[in-house]
Amino acid sequence: MARSEQYLVGLDVGTSKISVIVGEAMEGGSLDIVGIGIADAKGIRRGAVVDLEAAVESIKKAIQEAELTAGVDIDSVHLGLSAGHAKAFNSRGVVAVSGRNREITRDDVGRAINAAKAVSLPNGREILHVLPQDFVVDDQDGIGAPIGMTGARLEVNVHIVTGSSSSTQNIVACANRAGVTVVDTVLDQLAAAESVLTPDEKELGVLLVDIGGGTADFVVFERGSLWHTGSVALGGDHFTNDIAVSLRTPIPEAEKVKQRNGCALATLVDEEQTIEVASVGGRQPRILSRRILADVLQPRAEEIFHRLWDEVTKAGYQESLNSGMVLSGGGSVLDGMREIAEQIFDLPIRHGRPDQVGGLTDHVNDPAFATAVGLVMYAHRNQQVERDSGVNGAFSKVAVRIRGLFKEFF
Repeated sequence: MARSEQYLVGLDVGTSKISVIVGEAMEGGSLDIVGIGIADAKGIRRGAVVDLEAAVESIKKAIQEAELTAGVDIDSVHLGLSAGHAKAFNSRGVVAVSGRNREITRDDVGRAINAAKAVSLPNGREILHVLPQDFVVDDQDGIGAPIGMTGARLEVNVHIVTGSSSSTQNIVACANRAGVTVVDTVLDQLAAAESVLTPDEKELGVLLVDIGGGTADFVVFERGSLWHTGSVALGGDHFTNDIAVSLRTPIPEAEKVKQRNGCALATLVDEEQTIEVASVGGRQPRILSRRILADVLQPRAEEIFHRLWDEVTKAGYQESLNSGMVLSGGGSVLDGMREIAEQIFDLPIRHGRPDQVGGLTDHVNDPAFATAVGLVMYAHRNQQVERDSGVNGAFSKVAVRIRGLFKEFF
């Protein structure tokens, strides 16, 4: 990894910022964050590359900053992929048990998963993840780990995430040109879930919403497994644009106003509070009521959550969210976002913070770092599985991936 196998690096390429997190695997299986790098994202829009050279320079800047803070050379990363171009669906695979005495083996499970992912994909799309949900042995469903059980017929339900081949290749090419090798690619929401969701929440049913600069990505977990993945093309940058247009201020100034004084729920703002807003064309700054700013932001926040609720309802998971909803991503930290979400979803809602790591916890204990920290945790878990399995050679990667999926969901 970064200088040695004990260092793991996550690269989160977002619409508004690029984050690099360096983690160190400690004795005893714990994980410490030892390096952080952040850079403004240029050449990226909704997770897709629109200007390759600008994107490469932004990634280089974030990597160099992380190298300085961690004191290590970074040569490989785990790369997060935006859900802006991702699509997902559930599939089922069925095989006859081939083992002696009809005992289900790891080979049977592998064949069932291969049968489930043998689906026809449109041109230009590739499979990013195949995530087992549960198994059915003969007529007994809801089985988590079937290996060692006896049966004649084995079925598996899986969640398949696909992405645009060209978008994935372009973002990987940017990382390569920035001087690092991409070890693995991980869907952003899956990485965020790794760092902010608890096993109990996944078991009872939970909606994770990761609000970035260009998109609001979400996943639904139930019975310990991932069942639905989606994305809404609205994010934090839309708030910034609304401020710039409504208050007639430059985009950079609108971003500063949003971060310093933004509130997505007008009733939380004191009408006596005022803010200073820069004008365009060299005109004098203006003093406005903060309530005016909230009136600009609230309709956009309501639109985001209404769109999300429509997507969840359309998929039929509105009754499955027994643990409520978890908000992550930089766009979720705006004041009033949690309160508006509670009004629309009528669910218990919390902000997801990566608090399962050590080291620079005061720097990364923020919803904005959920995906980047989750990438490191994802890499750390897979590294532990590989070490425990003791497999090597050409079969190693496939075997470790299957074992990792079992460890994650079952």
